[in-house]
Amino acid sequence: MDEMIFAAKQNRNIPKEDKIFGISNRAKAMIAKEGKDKVVNATIGALLDDEGELIVLSSVDEVFHSLTPKEYAEYAPIAGVPEFREAVIKDVCGNYQPHAYMAAVAAPGGTGALRNAIANYSERGDKILVSDWYWAPYSTIAQELGRGTETCAFFNDERNFHLADFEKKVVSLLAKQERLVIILNTPAHNPTGYSLTDEDWQGVAEVLRKHSAGKKVALVVDIAYIEFSSHDHDPRNFLPILESLPESVLPLISHSFSKTYTLYGMRCGALVCMAKTKEIAEEFKQVCEFSSRASWSNCARAPQMIVAKIYADPKLKARVDEEREGFRDMLLRRGKAFETAAREVGLEIVPFDAGFFASIPCADPDAVSAELEKEGIFLVPLAKGVRVSIASVSEKVCAALPAKIKAALARVENR
Repeated sequence: MDEMIFAAKQNRNIPKEDKIFGISNRAKAMIAKEGKDKVVNATIGALLDDEGELIVLSSVDEVFHSLTPKEYAEYAPIAGVPEFREAVIKDVCGNYQPHAYMAAVAAPGGTGALRNAIANYSERGDKILVSDWYWAPYSTIAQELGRGTETCAFFNDERNFHLADFEKKVVSLLAKQERLVIILNTPAHNPTGYSLTDEDWQGVAEVLRKHSAGKKVALVVDIAYIEFSSHDHDPRNFLPILESLPESVLPLISHSFSKTYTLYGMRCGALVCMAKTKEIAEEFKQVCEFSSRASWSNCARAPQMIVAKIYADPKLKARVDEEREGFRDMLLRRGKAFETAAREVGLEIVPFDAGFFASIPCADPDAVSAELEKEGIFLVPLAKGVRVSIASVSEKVCAALPAKIKAALARVENR
């Protein structure tokens, strides 16, 4: 939106509609007109079954329906219900026993957690650092808070994490800023499905040890998809690496219960810190509570109680984990079907490991997306390519999509 009528623009680039929700709405309109079998809606960032229905963990649903009015209707504390905050730290750490001073503050989803991280650990006018394949709301949040966004290349020519460019951008930004917020979305990165390896993490840690002295760096790890990562490695291997960072770096973890507990619409998340000192952990809680009060006040109590109850009952927690594991396997099969079909038809995709999404690089993402919409195939155009939600379509559709995408790419390139 170039001009505002009455509202203050405040250096924000405000679109007339959200791109992802706009495309999804067009897909839903076509489904209503043409029928579900004529449309592939691969825009949705939620896990759907093969018939396109939302998957909700039955074990979680049972807990929701067991809540008493007081448990779901009473105001929650600004930082979150104490039992929930304890459960968040357990959920983040898994079997790892942290040695840091841990603190968690509730937020309305991972988005709220990221908002509080940027608001409290960067200054107005600063740039935050993200990879060049990234979830667009990172930039939206930064704009809203009077910050900018700098990108580093996510992949090098060998299709591995581009540590050299990461280091280059860290050095460049710290030369201009006293503070730096870095966001790394892993494992099962949105939008590519890539997961940083243990070697990648060691490289990130070494870069920050070399260049953060005398500065304040907040390293934010967005783990929204952690429970849907690959079986090939422990997705929490990065936690001890975070604890090894110097005092000039504060590790923050943005956690969401939307995906892992299928609580999408209940907007439940938290920001977690791994501080070197008790004072820094207490300060973290204080500033995040202040920001929460100024933004949304407190969060919904119901999902916090659901998570707290699950962690209070080991048998129930085991049921949730087992049920989720089945859906994780389904998602991994879909992803591998897409990856295999892409290889067979010669469609280049961005390195994929696991998660809800896969991405295809291309020169004109909007044109490719528009071309596919003519066939009733709805994908999300990004800055460097198009994103496919393998979470929202069946394994059969995942296997069929690469050939259709490759054909659309060829039509656009030959115009």
